[in-house]
Amino acid sequence: MIVTLTANPSLDRAVTLSAPLRPGEVQSAASSREDAGGKGINVARVVAAAGVPALAVLPLAADDPFGVALRSAGVLIRPVPIRGHARANLTITDPAGVTTKLNLPGAALDRDDAAALVEAVVEACAGARWLVLAGSLPPGAGDDFYVTVIRAVRERWAGAAPLIAVDTSGEALRAAVFDGHPDLIKPNEDELAELTGASFPDGGLPEAVLAVARTLVPEQAGAALVTLGALGSVLVTADGGFTAAAPRIPVRSTVGAGDSALAGYLLADVAGAGPHERLVHAIRYGSAAAALPGTQAPRPADLPSGDPAVAALHP
Repeated sequence: MIVTLTANPSLDRAVTLSAPLRPGEVQSAASSREDAGGKGINVARVVAAAGVPALAVLPLAADDPFGVALRSAGVLIRPVPIRGHARANLTITDPAGVTTKLNLPGAALDRDDAAALVEAVVEACAGARWLVLAGSLPPGAGDDFYVTVIRAVRERWAGAAPLIAVDTSGEALRAAVFDGHPDLIKPNEDELAELTGASFPDGGLPEAVLAVARTLVPEQAGAALVTLGALGSVLVTADGGFTAAAPRIPVRSTVGAGDSALAGYLLADVAGAGPHERLVHAIRYGSAAAALPGTQAPRPADLPSGDPAVAALHP
């Protein structure tokens, strides 16, 4: 079982244009779609589509229209009742795959809501292999909310606690890394730079990412899967660093590609794969998501053919 927490879910509205976006003008859209989104939910959708049990924990009001879209996605959920409604995020993609996103803040959590959400996650983790804490935090949660969840889960389950992956950014990521010490983080290069204060050169990016991630792994985080978009990904573990390039694909939407990469990594891990295979699986799932419109969850049949070559990185 892979459990995910999405504290700030979103109804993702994706609009595809037939021409580049022209700010300030009126344009007709070629198509549009709606998906139940939020990073943890995206991970759970991909995991479930691969036939692995997944449980998505989230705050959800009984009358929230988001619930209709979520239940149609076929994901097992554990909703925690709140008063507000899930936010709506808008993604606009032009024919070249250039994506513009508008993200709303989401429903606020009060102290009781936050405590109920933590307790629901703790209970859901019984027997789980992984817990994924993913996405931005809603108003009222506080930057240390993921740290609170990590500590509660580990205190309750001790040696039987699941491995914990964190995919967020900004102060929430900083707190999770330096106070929560997760088993895996999945930043992109910009999020890693913000976290560490590093700057990356135009050339030699995988090697530079390794050097920066090494300041965190394994003391602050057990491993780091750093997604680099079209350049592929870098995996840094206590035993070494590895990189692989992404396959060339027609990009339709990059929204959710990082979430799918994380899901691919976790799917390989629960199947007993080593670091090379986990990295390859992450890249194949991330690439498959980028080739689909909106925030669709890639299925095994959507994966690109062939495996990218993995190279070891050296400090």
